[in-house]
Amino acid sequence: MASKGWQHPYVNIFKHFKVEEWKKATKEGEVTTSMDKTLRCPVFRIKGPIPANSYILLPKSSSQSLGLTGKYLYLLFRPTPSKYFVVHIDVAAEEGQVVRITFSNMFKEFKSTATWLQFPFLCGAAKDSVYENTAKAARHGLIGPAPSTVRWTCLMLDLQSILSIYLSRCYSHLKAIKLCANMAVKNTFTSDLLFNAGVSFSEARLMGLSSSRGTGPVPRDMAFPVARGSSWHDLYDYIRFPSEGTKLPFDSIQTHHQTPEPSMISSPAIGERPRCVSVSKPVQDRGSLIQQITTPKPQPRSQPLLVTDIPELGVLSSHQEESCLPHRDHPHEDDVVHPESHLVRSNSSAHTGDGIHMFVHSGDSPRNHSEGSDEEISTINHPLPKESKKQQTEKLLPDPILQLNCIIGFGGATNKHALWTKSGDEVVYPCHAVIVSMNINSKKQRFFIGHTDKVSALDFNASTTLLASAQSGQHSVIHVWDYQTGNCLATIRNHAHSLSSLSFSCSGGILCGVGKDRHCKTLVVVWSALNVHKDRIMKVLAKAHTDVDIQAIKVAFFDETRMVSCGRDNVRLWRIRNGTLRSCPVNLGEYHSQDFTDVAFEEGLSSHQQIDDRTLYASSRSGYIFEIDYNRVVIKNVRKLLPAQTQHGDHREKWTFKTGPGIAINSISVSTSFCATGSEDGFLRLWPLDFSSVFLEAEHEGPVSLVSVSSDSHQVLAATSSGILGYLDVRSRDYNTLMRSHTGSVLGFSLDGVRRHLTSASSDGTVRIWNMDSLHQLYDFVSEDCPCSVAFHPTKQTFSCGFSSGVIRVFDITDAKLLAEHMHFKGEVIGLVFSPSGEFMYSASSEGSLAQYDAADEDHSVIRVVCNVVAPGSERSPDALTVSRDSRCLAFIGPSEYIVTIADARTLEELLHIDVSILDVNSTRLDSALKVCFASASTQQLLVSTSANKILWVSAKTGRVLREVLKVHKQQCSSLAVSENNRFLLTAGSNSLKVWDYNVQLKSQMFIGHSQPICQVGFTPDQRSVISVGDAIFIWNFLAQLSDASHDNRSPLRLGSGYTTSDLPDAHGGRLSSSMPRQTAPLPSSPPLQLDHGDMDSQKNSPNIITQTKPSFLKVTELTDVSPLTCYFSSGEMKSHSVRPDCYRHFIQRFKDSVFAQNAVVPQSGEEVLKLKAVIGYNGNGRGNMAWSSDQGLFVYSSGCIVVIEYLHTGTQKHLLGHSEEISCLAVTSDAQTVVSGAGGTDGIGSHICIWDVPSGTCRKTISHHKGAVQCLTFSRDDRFFLSVGDFSDPEVALWSSRSLQLLSSVKVSGPLHDVSFSPSTASQLACVGTLGVYFCLIHEHATDVKLKVQSVKTPVEVGEVEMTALSYHMDSLLFTATNKGRVCVWDLSTQRCFMTWEADEGEIGVLWCQGNHLLTGSNSRWLRRWEVGAVCGLKPFGKISNMEHSETAVMMDKEIMLDGAIVSSAFDKAMDMGIVGTTAGTLWYINWSENSSIRLVSGHKAKVNDVAFSSDESHFATCSEDGSVRVWSAHCNELLVQFQVLNQACGCVCWSPSLHKDSLCVAAGYGDGTIRVFRLALSEMEIKLHPHNVEVTAIQYSAKGHVILSAGKNGFVIVSSPESGITLRVIRDHKGASITTIQSISKQGREFGLEGNELWLAASADRRVSVWVSDWMKDKCELLDWLTFPAPAFNGAGSPPPSLAAFCPSDPSLVVYTGYGAEKELSFYSLTTKQMIKKIAIPHWATCFSLSSKSHLIAVGSKDRVVKLIGANSGRFQDFVHSDSLQKCHFSPTGTLLFTVALNEILLWEVQEISALCI
Repeated sequence: MASKGWQHPYVNIFKHFKVEEWKKATKEGEVTTSMDKTLRCPVFRIKGPIPANSYILLPKSSSQSLGLTGKYLYLLFRPTPSKYFVVHIDVAAEEGQVVRITFSNMFKEFKSTATWLQFPFLCGAAKDSVYENTAKAARHGLIGPAPSTVRWTCLMLDLQSILSIYLSRCYSHLKAIKLCANMAVKNTFTSDLLFNAGVSFSEARLMGLSSSRGTGPVPRDMAFPVARGSSWHDLYDYIRFPSEGTKLPFDSIQTHHQTPEPSMISSPAIGERPRCVSVSKPVQDRGSLIQQITTPKPQPRSQPLLVTDIPELGVLSSHQEESCLPHRDHPHEDDVVHPESHLVRSNSSAHTGDGIHMFVHSGDSPRNHSEGSDEEISTINHPLPKESKKQQTEKLLPDPILQLNCIIGFGGATNKHALWTKSGDEVVYPCHAVIVSMNINSKKQRFFIGHTDKVSALDFNASTTLLASAQSGQHSVIHVWDYQTGNCLATIRNHAHSLSSLSFSCSGGILCGVGKDRHCKTLVVVWSALNVHKDRIMKVLAKAHTDVDIQAIKVAFFDETRMVSCGRDNVRLWRIRNGTLRSCPVNLGEYHSQDFTDVAFEEGLSSHQQIDDRTLYASSRSGYIFEIDYNRVVIKNVRKLLPAQTQHGDHREKWTFKTGPGIAINSISVSTSFCATGSEDGFLRLWPLDFSSVFLEAEHEGPVSLVSVSSDSHQVLAATSSGILGYLDVRSRDYNTLMRSHTGSVLGFSLDGVRRHLTSASSDGTVRIWNMDSLHQLYDFVSEDCPCSVAFHPTKQTFSCGFSSGVIRVFDITDAKLLAEHMHFKGEVIGLVFSPSGEFMYSASSEGSLAQYDAADEDHSVIRVVCNVVAPGSERSPDALTVSRDSRCLAFIGPSEYIVTIADARTLEELLHIDVSILDVNSTRLDSALKVCFASASTQQLLVSTSANKILWVSAKTGRVLREVLKVHKQQCSSLAVSENNRFLLTAGSNSLKVWDYNVQLKSQMFIGHSQPICQVGFTPDQRSVISVGDAIFIWNFLAQLSDASHDNRSPLRLGSGYTTSDLPDAHGGRLSSSMPRQTAPLPSSPPLQLDHGDMDSQKNSPNIITQTKPSFLKVTELTDVSPLTCYFSSGEMKSHSVRPDCYRHFIQRFKDSVFAQNAVVPQSGEEVLKLKAVIGYNGNGRGNMAWSSDQGLFVYSSGCIVVIEYLHTGTQKHLLGHSEEISCLAVTSDAQTVVSGAGGTDGIGSHICIWDVPSGTCRKTISHHKGAVQCLTFSRDDRFFLSVGDFSDPEVALWSSRSLQLLSSVKVSGPLHDVSFSPSTASQLACVGTLGVYFCLIHEHATDVKLKVQSVKTPVEVGEVEMTALSYHMDSLLFTATNKGRVCVWDLSTQRCFMTWEADEGEIGVLWCQGNHLLTGSNSRWLRRWEVGAVCGLKPFGKISNMEHSETAVMMDKEIMLDGAIVSSAFDKAMDMGIVGTTAGTLWYINWSENSSIRLVSGHKAKVNDVAFSSDESHFATCSEDGSVRVWSAHCNELLVQFQVLNQACGCVCWSPSLHKDSLCVAAGYGDGTIRVFRLALSEMEIKLHPHNVEVTAIQYSAKGHVILSAGKNGFVIVSSPESGITLRVIRDHKGASITTIQSISKQGREFGLEGNELWLAASADRRVSVWVSDWMKDKCELLDWLTFPAPAFNGAGSPPPSLAAFCPSDPSLVVYTGYGAEKELSFYSLTTKQMIKKIAIPHWATCFSLSSKSHLIAVGSKDRVVKLIGANSGRFQDFVHSDSLQKCHFSPTGTLLFTVALNEILLWEVQEISALCI
């Protein structure tokens, strides 16, 4: 061998041999590369039904050798769920012998020869999953296919030890590796170092691990990613083989995860504390089984037990010793409450639906180690009297104090069991360790409690009087219940573990069960239940041990001695005869390798049938349904469930069972008339018994795991693996959801007491909001990040959620939108709470940071963040913070686990430190704090639970310990809460919760029901209920208040915003129901609220009070924003003036149903992939949003949210980007160096005013002042000041400094303002006009103080009731104003009087411009007029207003011209000879009065633009609009060439003919009346009109060669027409009933797909279906190539669902890209060649349009969130480009160099940069 120094410290095998190039390695079968979401890096995926046919082999051939000498081989892989895998490793010994080491989960036992070692591999599962729990309890349950929650594994093979131990050979080198399907592989490497997978580099340095010592952390390129605050071993598995933990020659797989027990985490950092090494339990259990399998001989029974984990010597408390020694899987085994014990009391009225209570009195327990039997109570410095022990034995009343009302949850160990009662009005199902019976009409629940682990099987007898239930785990138990009374009749303990199936006979005399014995063999037991009511025993009739797998077993309803079972590779018939249970297999023939999931007997019996002449139905995971002749034990018929079939014509094809890929069937149920199946694709299907077709189906959100037909066949129950339980009413065809459930542990909750909503956070990645009364799920927020803690705002309908990544998000429930997102934490969020006043929000993270937020701000802005003040770690989640009831103090544990800190809730200044570690001087270990909770504000007490299992009552003022309780629970207290009236204390420990009186003078009551540790408990705000969460959500009735009339005669009140509990007296005048005394009498700002003692209905008119007992609530009007200092008008005036004024001159922002995406990723300057080249059109909805400086040559206008600077001599544009809303107005300085633009706000966000530097094109500053839109802007004559005016919602004039951009002065007026202008001669004078008249303003400057004084003058009576709409100064003496009635008024500035008026227009005048002796008027009558007004200056004001007698001589109209819309903006030169005018039609006109001409400068659509299309040579582009116009533009200069207008019809789509010759170039357009018009560009006229549709045309496209026109209508018909003759050639009805959204045709030979044709085309419809066709139109051939159907849940949003969009990939036309409404927001890539989906790209918003570029693999995706997302199809990178409205169209040019985007009527042309970072 050559020198091996190069192999140190390790060899990255995949990198060294360049696996991705496949030159030194071989791949066979289906080996692909994909991005793994968990590891966030590319991995190799090896798939295939036969592992030996798909593999990666290193090196390339068997004659070569890897030659790697490292004795440790590390393999980073993840087995594919539900599949088998094989790994072959060829190792060379020093003797030259090659030994093959093989690992596989196919092997059930260890085998060895001289050259081959074969080991079974047991797959691990995710933490807290059902598979892990099964492994913990069973120690064998994971043999076989990998579980669905299998984790990424770092497998370390000690090759040297394997050869030495098993074959007594010496290891030389690694020769070859063969990785076979099915698995995902990241990498593999060899080394002589023993790497520690769970240790980071920083931790390794602290621990002194280094390569010189033969160990160290895993190299960075080999390591698995771990988020901050997370544990490596909670996410992944580390397996070392052989393990070093035992001296047996055949050792087991073990983990090297070293984690201190929770009790040891609180050890002091100083000195070395005794520490126990804890082995990861699932892997330890898997190792134990491999040890059993690989050990050649069993150890003698007399051999002493071998303890592998011995703690170090040291001083340990009894608690520490317990935690370090091996413990039982059920530490409460001695405390299990049996049904016959008097400790468990079942309410005899449970069946009435009132709920039952389960509680345990610890003092009454006959057990010596009963939880709570050793409770000790002591009062520090205030000893209790001697009789206190006696007093404590008194009961806490009422007894019981809690009653279980309802549980939100379903499943736990399994989702495959739920039962109908015979009457069909109740459903029985398991919820972890509780069995729930729910009435399907009233939703009332009753409970069967007695199991100590999760329920794994259920069954009824035929009359539903007996119920049998089994639990999972090592201590498997079967309970037989009397269903009517809820009493447990018998308990059975026969199986060792893993009971999976139960079946009652019809009479209830026989019960059959399937589980595992202690040798892991399948055990079938049959009991007699004939005397169960009398003797309460179940006698074993027969049992059998077998090696076959059994998934389900059923007792035959026609013969109690016969059963049938099914499982992997078998269906067997069983029979009891002479006390023996025997079976025979069904001859499956070629189907012997099927994995059977369920069996069902044929129902009913005809008169000519024998008793056993029955048909047996069996289902399999391959999609087969078998009909088996029970009498002859042979298969009669086999059918197969196939994926959705293609639709043709008007009818859907019938479902058939042909060869092809099947859909796994998980459950089957048969009635007398039909058969129900539940399958992996999420469908519940009902079939006739001949399986000819599906006559009813229901789609679910996840795989259907159970179906069950009711006894009357009217209802079908369905359960899914995603935790949903519901039923289908066959007669009405309605589907009803009974229960939704979290699929993971519930980590925390929060309550909205006003609306009785509960929000919960779960490890399944969801945050859900529930209605506590109906138990319905209202909202579901899904995140890839795990939520940790949640908090409701005390008054608003908002809640916040903290995640494991440190992100905090705030959600608005009413609008289901994200309000704020904060990412300043790096560790897990362990605490999140609002102050009771609602003013602040607080959060804490696992790395020790504390943050405070402004909860009154919608953005919840961060006020301050303090680091290293909270004790690090995540064990205190989710309620690490607590706020006092008066919102004054905040308490938390920190900066260490021994210190409790009380801080000022407003400033976060530390007020008090309490060291709990020094309170017990006699303890041998330091005590640490676990949880904190404030009592009521009146007591000023803080409760602290500690690791020594104590609860401390501490004074929040002095820190003095007032009281302590010892041994609160058998394990540490995980949560505590105090009732609002300070009378009761609630604690949780492990799986139980206790209720105490607050002063701990009475005996506590303990309640059970949870199967997992409780994470959080709490009282509801009305004190009527208690919530506990862990495995599920338990809602308990709290009975104490119901028995205490003095505390709850009246419903509690909830105050509106702006009031706290101390602000209102109660009916007695002294205290509220919270028992909190009022400290000071409030000063009323309104008449005092009257509270009625008797009837709460008398309070309905109180706007700030909401009663909690009502199911519906009045809207609460927020009044806190109204300031009495600024509202000096009466309420009546304000109300009337807030109405939109009746004049077009006032800007009204367009209505938008879109919301700006706050999380848009806008690229940095210089990194943009798209560069805005041109803006097509002008925003005619703006007012005064155009300016032209004739002296400086500056021409500027707005379009949407963009300010456009256009250079008229070159036609080029500069764009100022910064606004996110529609720009309403703009102004320019006289030197043309500065532009100011204003845009409105939405959703409570104020308007934005941007000040731009014209030469650089940058924004100097953004100002947000006006609450509504900005009505107008103007600069002073000397450019020192500029004015901004708010719209009608905020009529305020604001004066700003142009230099400092600071607000100088502002004045609010009483009515809407429409226009404002500075005097051209005096910079300190200005005027405004509005609804109430004219406002003359004067600027007063004194030093640095600037004030704006306003004097208002009403409109003269002679003018009438009008609104002043526009104004313009004439020199320095006159002011012209216009009205909405078409009149112009002349004012004398010296007297501020109107002395003249005349009628200048028939309509409303919106524009006035006076220059020299000319006055310009523009109105909504479309007339633009120029007046000679020079003679007006010579007139003297008379005593009254001059009307007709002087106007004829003083005023004369000089010129007039009619334009295409109402005039909204104007700018002219000083001579008033030429200028530019903007209209509402979206046109900017150049006006030349000398030549009396008008020329279009800028033209755009007025209405919504529906489509845009490029010509094939990119010389032209066409647009169409709702106004019926089709416009053709020159692509070179973006100028309008021709416009085709159709009146009273909307044009919905447009396309170009493929011809390159200009003379034959045509544009085809589809209209709302079903017509198609073809326009020839060369002639500028319509060539032909077709009418193929009778409904709206929604899509149109020329065929690739231009032979036909493909058009589609709203009814789903696709019609092929001749463009020459106009006749209809073909009608395709396959999409009938669903509107077609997309048609595309490309040139592509069909031979590649086995069809004849030279064109491919597709159509996508609104029902999420895409059809792909091959055609040759010259031969009149058109054949269907493929039919794609994309499933989706029901759409419950507002409006219509997102459109279905599809397109061919330009780089590979055999790929179809699709996006539309579905289960996920994504782009899907479908291969027409392989007939499968090959790639998906997740997108954050539903797409409204998309386009694929032929250049650089770019995809443009537009959404309703006003963002165009440009995505690199290969890399997944993206950039966002913001628009002013939702996107309805985006389109790349044929070469991919240009991109059009359309938002409403805003058309933007982008240039794609040559080098794109998105495509790398």
